[in-house]
Amino acid sequence: MSETEEFSITLTQESDYAFRIAFDDPGIPALHTDEPAPLGGGSGPNPSRLLLAAVANCLSASLLFALRKYKNTPGTIVTHARAQLERNDERRLRVTRIEVSIDLPDAAGDYTQAERLLQQFENFCVVTESVRSGIDVDVSVRDATGAVVHHSAGRG
Repeated sequence: MSETEEFSITLTQESDYAFRIAFDDPGIPALHTDEPAPLGGGSGPNPSRLLLAAVANCLSASLLFALRKYKNTPGTIVTHARAQLERNDERRLRVTRIEVSIDLPDAAGDYTQAERLLQQFENFCVVTESVRSGIDVDVSVRDATGAVVHHSAGRG
C-alpha cells in the first residue's frame, strides 16, 4: 500500500516579478520572492535560490535526524550550498549542479554509528532525492577537524 501526502501553496503577484507565497498551513508565514535585476528588484529570494535552500535544508535535517537516531547529541550543524546555472541547448538557464557542504561540530569518530549514518542520511532526504533525476547534486560533509567524512557526486 502506498502512502500519499499532498500539500499546496498559493502564489500571488505583488508587483512585476515579486510574488507572495502563501502556504496551506496557516502557521507558516507567507514568503516574499522576487527575481534579481534586470527582471525584478531582487527584494527576495528567487526560485533558483529557494531550490538550493530546499536541497541544503533537507540534507541538513536528514543528517541531524540520523545523528540523533543513533543517540548522538551534535552541536550546531552549518551548511553551505552553491548552485550553478548554465544555458541548455535551447539557450535557457537551468540549474545544472548543486554542491552542498555540511560542517559537523565534532570529529566523526566522536559520533556513534558515524559510518552507517553517513552512508544512509541522503537516501532519506525527500527534496534531494526528488531533484537528483534532473539535477546533479553533490553533497559533502566535513567534521570539526575539516576532514571530509562523506561525499557523493552527481547521480542526475
